[in-house]
Amino acid sequence: MARVAARLSTDGERSTHPVDEVLPLPKLALYGFQHVLAFYAGAVIVPIIVGNALKLSPEQLVYLINADLFTCGIASIIQAFGIGRIGARLPLIQGVTFTAVSPMIAIGLGAGGGTAALLVIYGAVITAGIATFAFAWLPAKAFRTVMRLFPPVVTGTVITVLGIVLIPVGLNDAAGGLGTPDFGDPKNFAYAGGTMLFILILMKIGRPFLSSISILLGLVVGTAVAFALGDAKFGDVSKSDWIGVTTPFNFGMPKFEWFPIVLMLIVMLITMVETTGDTYAVGDIVGKEVDSETVARALRADGAATALGGVLNSFPYVAFAENVGLVRMTKVKSRFVVVAAGVFMIILGLLPKAAAIVAAVPHGVLGGAATVMFAMVALAGIQTLAKVDLKEEKNALIVGVSLAFALLPATVPVLFKEHMDPDLSSLLNSGVTLGATAAIVLNLIFNGLGKDDAHGAPQIELPAQPVAAPAGAEKADDVAKADDVAKADDVAKADDAEKATVADKAADSEKVDVAKADAAETPAS
Repeated sequence: MARVAARLSTDGERSTHPVDEVLPLPKLALYGFQHVLAFYAGAVIVPIIVGNALKLSPEQLVYLINADLFTCGIASIIQAFGIGRIGARLPLIQGVTFTAVSPMIAIGLGAGGGTAALLVIYGAVITAGIATFAFAWLPAKAFRTVMRLFPPVVTGTVITVLGIVLIPVGLNDAAGGLGTPDFGDPKNFAYAGGTMLFILILMKIGRPFLSSISILLGLVVGTAVAFALGDAKFGDVSKSDWIGVTTPFNFGMPKFEWFPIVLMLIVMLITMVETTGDTYAVGDIVGKEVDSETVARALRADGAATALGGVLNSFPYVAFAENVGLVRMTKVKSRFVVVAAGVFMIILGLLPKAAAIVAAVPHGVLGGAATVMFAMVALAGIQTLAKVDLKEEKNALIVGVSLAFALLPATVPVLFKEHMDPDLSSLLNSGVTLGATAAIVLNLIFNGLGKDDAHGAPQIELPAQPVAAPAGAEKADDVAKADDVAKADDVAKADDAEKATVADKAADSEKVDVAKADAAETPAS
């Protein structure tokens, strides 16, 4: 019994202690840089899409990318390291949310495009960030009431939706990058497949350290092969400046208009669901209990980062689901790895040449690695849903219908482009937005509000399959069960020993009796 309890205790330490462990500097640098590479494409794609839609110049677009990376670094450090009661102190990378892309383009085009449009966007971003930050400081009772909107059936669905929506992004990169001249070229799929195969081989047969940096090695080896074959171009590196400093309000003072602000507030409501789901997901992965206060700290970091983004010429921020998948794959759970990644991002935001080198990773190579990570995000959502009683029809309906809504924009894009008001389309033309909204509304219809913190207590009475019980409670249950099993074994062993002793004594007595009988029958010599 002692050995069983000790083993459980050791396992628990392995799953919780690494979160606060400061790794040696070389490992911090490697693991941190891997996070940067894993998230880089997702980080820069938003300013690229928005900048091109608003007809910004190449120089302005480069500035947006640098500003984004610089702010990402600061935001990630705040989230992972923590400042007072701001930041979840979990390995969560902060990045610009994809949910805001369509609304920001709609706001910008409505404002006439160009830098004038950026000023209206930044006014809405700053306001929404401050509102999110203020919301996360609500009194504990009021905040817990709001968090009851997000039980495991909701957060698990949202994380799954995120993974499913992101997988096509990875596949588009694997095909060469949507809109590029060689999109769909078989050589891109060859690079993607080779990179993916290399990563999977490292994960399968590599030593723990090699497995933990498999994504980084896959990107490096894939890029090296592409360069050797003439498909990785580094010409833009020489054209880029060495230093590019991000300054507040570079494009001018922001403008505050009511409709863009309302639109961005709705975006932040969706990102709150994303961050809530990612916080619980990464808490499960690293074995650290997540409660309402942890979620509140994560949302405060989101709000602070978003407001800071508006000041530093960037956009709304959210905990990045891509890197949650990376934490799960590598099993490197230290939050200080994300702090190291934040430092790298700040440096990249100041060094356009360094950013240009990272940007030279071919789409096919990046797509192969990204597809693996995005699939792991979906798996994290499925694992959260495993805590839900999906045999209960109402829970199954919530998950299934929400997934259907999430696939609507990608499946029937004509509905949003040609048959819907542009303002409404800018809000609803997002799988994450529709899937998350459907999950919340359907859960309210079928389950109502939970009686307590949605992730702090079981939602149904199923002793064999508790729903979202706290990590500490689960461990306590495991230890208690182990004790019961060990005690039962001890009792069984004692019974067996006692029976064996009685049987041995009976056998010995029988042997003595037989010996006496033999002696009596033997004639004297």
